Amino acid sequence: MPDTIRDNTDLHRFELDVNGTTAIVTYRLTGDTITLLHTEVPKALEGQGIGSRLARGVLDIVRARHLKADVRCSFLKAWIGRHPDYADIMKP
Repeated sequence: MPDTIRDNTDLHRFELDVNGTTAIVTYRLTGDTITLLHTEVPKALEGQGIGSRLARGVLDIVRARHLKADVRCSFLKAWIGRHPDYADIMKP
């Protein structure tokens, strides 16, 4: 079953709830470009692959919305480097 990533537009962040805590990716949307700023996984969830689940879910949303991603977050940059199948949505 795929993860349910929530787009909290009021706080400009994507959210993934796991075991009563929330992992997030903050963003800024300008036209057809989404700037992914920061990924945060609570300490209690570290080492469980939550960041990867969140990254994949967020990038799938970006693709489905036909946006281009400007990735500023070092975690997401590294993750995308290991998953070149998302290169098509990266802003040149």
